[in-house]
Amino acid sequence: MARVFVYGTLKKGQPNYARMINGVHGTAIYLGKGLTVEKYPLVIAGKYNIPYLLNKPGTGHHVSGEIYSINDQMLQFLDEFEGCPDMYQRTLVRIKVLEWEDKSTTPEGRPAVNSILECYVYSTTTYQPEWINLPYYDNYDSFGKHGCQYVLRESRD
Repeated sequence: MARVFVYGTLKKGQPNYARMINGVHGTAIYLGKGLTVEKYPLVIAGKYNIPYLLNKPGTGHHVSGEIYSINDQMLQFLDEFEGCPDMYQRTLVRIKVLEWEDKSTTPEGRPAVNSILECYVYSTTTYQPEWINLPYYDNYDSFGKHGCQYVLRESRD
C-alpha cells in the first residue's frame, strides 16, 4: 500500500470523490487530514477550472488535503486519471499530519499529530507560464467563493 495526498477534486465532498471510493478502481482508505510542509502554489486554471498544484516549492501556501492509503490498482488508476506523467507528475512530498482517523493501526503505530509523512502527490511542472500569476489557494473547494466550479469530464465539450 502507498500513501497519497489529495488536495483537489478527489477530496471528500468534491466532484471526483466517488472515483476515490469506487472499489472498481482499487482500494483507497482514508487515513486523515494533512498539510504540505513546503509552500506550493495551488491554482485553478483552464476552461474546466481544474485545480493544479504547481511544482514550485517555496511559493504559495501550505496546502491542506487528505491522506489515503491506496493499493497498486488504485495507484495505477490515479496515474491514468491524473494524466501522469504528461499533465501531472507523481512525486513524494512531505505532509504534516493534522488529524489521523485510521483505526486499523494500533495507537503505537499511528503517526502523531504534527508528525511528517512522505506521500505521493500529483503536481505539475508542465503548466502555462501565466498560471504562476493566478490566485493561490491553501484549501481547494470546487464550490468555493472563487466562483470557478470544476467541470466534470463527462460535461466537457
